[in-house]
Amino acid sequence: MPKVVPLHRRSPAPAPVMETRGLTFAAGGRRLIDGIDLTLGEGRRTVILGANGAGKSVLLRLLHGLLPPLGGDILWRGQPLTPATRRHQAMVFQRPVLLRRSVAANLKFALASRGIRGAERKARTEAALAEARLDHLAHRPARLLSGGEQQRLALARALACDPQVLFLDEPTASLDPASTAAVERLLDTAHAQGITTVLVTHDPGQARRMGDDLIFMHDGRIAEIGPLPDTLADPQSEELTAWTEGRLLLNPKGRP
Repeated sequence: MPKVVPLHRRSPAPAPVMETRGLTFAAGGRRLIDGIDLTLGEGRRTVILGANGAGKSVLLRLLHGLLPPLGGDILWRGQPLTPATRRHQAMVFQRPVLLRRSVAANLKFALASRGIRGAERKARTEAALAEARLDHLAHRPARLLSGGEQQRLALARALACDPQVLFLDEPTASLDPASTAAVERLLDTAHAQGITTVLVTHDPGQARRMGDDLIFMHDGRIAEIGPLPDTLADPQSEELTAWTEGRLLLNPKGRP
């Protein structure tokens, strides 16, 4: 069980947009997600931390419906997650997945797939490019952009579809500081618009900048959960304490 958050750290919880109950997943004969219960509050910024192999990326894919769970429930506003409710979500990966077409066409295709066409699609495309500071590159082939520009395009494309929940799997892991700052600026805008974000990162500095709530994972389980600034500053679990101190903590089977 994850460590309980001390009473002085708690605050009134916002309405849940997503919940999991007893969520499990296995592959290759190994259980990668092991009985996870969590709640994502409406409009909150949740950061998921943990060592490599802790199950962070797998958890995101389960929440977004990209992997079928072995067991447990995933609820969207109290109801089972369905393909229809998934349309209210978006996900940005560590390596941008872009179409072999122009920057603007990548946005237009994503919007058309959501049934957005005509003048609205044009307006959303232009607004998204301007917000991401890519409007001067609208007609350039997307795959010729720099790494930072590609990630901003992937994020702009996700936000143009007006998601209620945005999942981000280490979106700045391979970017330089300037590109990272540009991505974080877009995430600040998303937060100001009320979008719930779930960010996987290995960077504690980024976690402090971009998070309200912390989920710390170890060996497919939630080891600790709570308000991010207080929890990082004063961890209660052995797993998070070891991580903040730079120590390698083995699981019961002898793996990190």
